[in-house]
Amino acid sequence: MKKGLFAFLLTFLVGILSVSAQVENPTRWSFSQKSLGNNEYELVFKAEIEPGWHVYSMYTPDGGPMATTLTFEEAGKGVELLGKATENEPKKEHDDVFGVDVWSFENEYIITQKLKVTDPAVAAIKGTLEFQVCREGQCVMFDESFDVKIGESVVAKESVQTAPAGKEVTKDENLFWFFLLGVGYGLIAIVMPCVFPMIPMTVSFFMHGDSNKAKAKSKALFFALSIVAIFTSLGMLVSIFLGPDFINWLSTNWIPNIIFFIIFLTFAASFFGAFEIVLPSWLVNKSDAQADKGGYIGAFFMAFTLVLVSFSCTAPFIGNLLVEAARGGVLRPIVGMLGFSIALALPFGFFAFFPSKLSSLPKSGGWLNSVKVVFGFIEIALGFKFLMVADQTYHWGILDREVYIAIWVAVFTLQGLYLMGKIKFANDSEVTYISVPRLAFIIATFAFVVYLIPGMFGAPLKALAGYFPPQETIDFDINRIVRDNVKQISVSGETAAVKTKSEACEAPKYADFLHLAHGLDGYFDYEQALKCAQAQNKPLFIDFTGHGCVNCREMEQTVWSDPRVLDMLRNDFVVVALYVDDKTTLPENEWYVSEYDGKKKKTLGKKNADFQIKKFDSNAQPNYILLDSRGGNDDNLKQHVLAPARGHNLDKDAFVNFLKQGLEEYKKRGQ
Repeated sequence: MKKGLFAFLLTFLVGILSVSAQVENPTRWSFSQKSLGNNEYELVFKAEIEPGWHVYSMYTPDGGPMATTLTFEEAGKGVELLGKATENEPKKEHDDVFGVDVWSFENEYIITQKLKVTDPAVAAIKGTLEFQVCREGQCVMFDESFDVKIGESVVAKESVQTAPAGKEVTKDENLFWFFLLGVGYGLIAIVMPCVFPMIPMTVSFFMHGDSNKAKAKSKALFFALSIVAIFTSLGMLVSIFLGPDFINWLSTNWIPNIIFFIIFLTFAASFFGAFEIVLPSWLVNKSDAQADKGGYIGAFFMAFTLVLVSFSCTAPFIGNLLVEAARGGVLRPIVGMLGFSIALALPFGFFAFFPSKLSSLPKSGGWLNSVKVVFGFIEIALGFKFLMVADQTYHWGILDREVYIAIWVAVFTLQGLYLMGKIKFANDSEVTYISVPRLAFIIATFAFVVYLIPGMFGAPLKALAGYFPPQETIDFDINRIVRDNVKQISVSGETAAVKTKSEACEAPKYADFLHLAHGLDGYFDYEQALKCAQAQNKPLFIDFTGHGCVNCREMEQTVWSDPRVLDMLRNDFVVVALYVDDKTTLPENEWYVSEYDGKKKKTLGKKNADFQIKKFDSNAQPNYILLDSRGGNDDNLKQHVLAPARGHNLDKDAFVNFLKQGLEEYKKRGQ
C-alpha cells in the first residue's frame, strides 16, 4: 500500500512533466547536409510531428490552408540554389471547408533543397521555415530559422510561436518561462508568515517522530511530493473543466475581471491586517485528524493540512498564477502550478534530509509581517490591471492612462514609506533601524516611482507597456501635442496634396473610442479600410489586436515606435486595427450567424475574431497581415497575403523586413 502510493505520486509527477514538454512545440526539427560531389550539396530539413498534429505542404493547391514557406535570404554567400525544394509524399485528401485537395504531413515531414558551392571559402546560407501546425480546432504558426555554413553542421535558432486560441506565446514566453514564473511565486510564498514557520515545525515532526531516520526521511520526501501533487492537481482541474471558451470569457468579460479586482483588494486588506482570511475550521480539523494516523497516508494529509492552513498567504499567488495561465491556454495552469508547488515543497524536502541546516534559517519575527504587507501593496497594483481590462474592453472611461499610473505612483510611494518605517500596521514590529536588504528594497521602490512619473505626461514606459492603458487614453500627452502641431504645419505646406488624397476616404468608424498607437491614421473596420486602400492604391496592414492583449501593447511601444516602421505604416500602408475582444454592440442589421461556429455575432469583437478565424485560420493576437487590397473583396483572402504573417516578436529589423517584403510583393503583383 505504502509503495503503491509512493509510486503513484512519482508516476503522476513524471506524467505531468512529460505532457508539459509536448505541447510547447508539436514539431521537432533537425537540419543536416549531405555532399553529392562536384561541389553540390543537399540540405535536408526533417520534422518529427507529434501524434494528432499535421503540417501543410509547401505546394498546397491555391485556395487551401496556409502553406509551409521555405525562404533563403539573399545574404547567402558562395552558394547557388539548384531547382526547387522537394518534399516527401504528402497525404492528399479533399477538404470541404476549403473546397480543394489539401496536402499535409503527419508524423514526419522532410524537405530537401539542392545547392552548388561557388566559393568554398565563404559558402554559407541562412533562411527561415514558416509553417502551420494544426489539429482539430487549433492551428499554430511557427518560424524556424537556420544558419548554415556549407560543409559544417547547421545551427538552428529558437523557433518563434504564434499562439492559438487566445494564447500569447513567444520565444520569450513559452511553457518553460511560465514554469519559472510559477517557481518564482512559490519561492516568494515560502517567506510568507503562514508558510515559513511551518518549515522547522514540519521537519522536526518527521525527524523526531520516528526512530528510524531513513524511514523518517522517506516520509518527509513523500510529504513534499504530496504538496506538489495537490497543487498540480488544482492546475489540472482548471485545465480540464475550464476549456478554451471559458478562458476567452475569463480574459475579456467584465464579470470575472471585476471579481478578480475585488478579490485582489480583499486579500491586500487582509495582508495589511484588517482581517484574516481562513478556510472553514471543520475542513482543516478533519484533514489534521487524518494526519494524526501516521504513515504515508498521514504524511499526505499533513501536506493537505499545510495547503489549507497556508491558504490565506498562498491564495493570492495561486490566484494570480491561474489567472495568467488561463489567459495563455489550457496547459499553462498545470505547468504553472507544478513550478509553484516544487518551489514551495523544496525547503521541506531539503531540511528533512539535512536537519542540521535548520539552525541556519532566520528566526521568525516582524520581518515576516513586513513581507506580507509589501505584497499587500503589490496586490493592490496588480488588482487594478483587471479593472483596466474591463474598462478598456467596455469603454467605461474609468481608468485613463494617467489615472492608472497615478494610482501606481501612490501605491508604491506608500510602499517605500512603509519600508522606511514611516507607516505602520496593526501587526508590525517597531523598526529601530534600516537593514541593508530593506534599504535595497527602498531604493528599488522609489526608483520605480521615479520611472513611472514621466508616464503621466506621455512617456511610453516601454518596459511596462502591456500593463498600462493605451497611450491614446492620456489627456496630456506631450508627444501627441508635438505630432499634431507638426501635422498642422505639414498640411498647410508641402504635404497639402497628401491631405487631398486622404480625403477620398471616409472618416473611420469607431474612432470616438478606438485609437491607433503613435497617432497613426487608420481604420477599425475592414470594409472601410479596404475601400480606402483601393482608392489610394496601397496594401492593407491588418492588425488583429485586443484591449487585454499585453503583447500587442508591447509590440506597439517597442517595435512600432521605430522610425522606420512608423514611416512605412504612415505612408506606404493603410492600417486597420481589428479588436477581437471589443464589446461594442453592432447595429442589429449587422448581426449575422457565423459559418464557422453557427453562432450569432452581435459585437464588434466577435465579428473581428470570426473574420480572423474564417479568413486567416488564426485567432492569435497580435497577428499582423499584409494584404493586397486589390484582392481584398475575394472570398479567399489567403491567396492575397503578401508575406507570411507575424506575431509577437520584438526584433525591429525583422519587422522592417516584413513590411518591405510586403511592399515589394505588392509592387510585383501590380506589374
